[in-house]
Parts: sequence; structure tokens; C-alpha cells
Amino acid sequence: MALTVTRSLALALAGVTVAFGLISAPAGRADSTPVGALPRGPITTTTTKPGLLVAVALPHAGSESGLVWRIARRYDARVVKQVSEADVGSSVVLVFKVVGRGQTSLVFALTRGDASSKAVRSATHEIRSA
Repeated sequence: MALTVTRSLALALAGVTVAFGLISAPAGRADSTPVGALPRGPITTTTTKPGLLVAVALPHAGSESGLVWRIARRYDARVVKQVSEADVGSSVVLVFKVVGRGQTSLVFALTRGDASSKAVRSATHEIRSA
């Protein structure tokens, strides 16, 4: 599910994230194993404009499973930049600021930790900024 959030909601989410220390290192770090082939998954499209925030909610896999959502492919940082990540209820919510015009895809993979290259699920969020 993707939704455009208001500035006040995003700031509240960011505040909760900072207050509880929930900010994690961005997926796709240099020390993360690259994700290989992705299984077919849902594709969601969000049309937005620079200056707005876009939130992506991904369902928790369950802490016992060892599965984590990771950004599986590079995205165009001239279009969006990640500003926050938090556990909210039964979801992991990532908030991106739209910083420019253009299109990019946020591609996520559910893997067994950062060391696994095998994705068991995927989700793609296409961002179109006019």
C-alpha cells in the first residue's frame, strides 16, 4: 500500500522514529549482500510532486522468521530521498521526500536478513513526480 502523507503526519512519524530509536541503516548499504532475482510481486503507482512525502507500508514478516524487507534495487535519488523508517503496528513504514521531477521505482525484497541474496517476496512502488 502506498499513500501520500501530509507534512504533519510525516513529521509525527519522524518524531516517533527518532524518539524510539527506530531509524535503521538504509537498505542497500555497501556491506549488504545484493539481492538476486525477484519473484513477481505487486506494483503500486503513486503520482506526486516535489516537496511532498510518500509513505510505503510493507507488512511485517514476523520477528521469529528472520525475514526483513530491503531495498532491492537502486532508485533515482534525484526524484526521492528516504527520510524515515519505522515499525508502525503490523507494518514497516518507509517515508520518502519527493525532491525532483521524474520517475523512479522503489523495489523491495523480503529476504532472510541482509546476508541473503534470495528474495522470497517483492513489492514495487513506482513514483511519478510531475
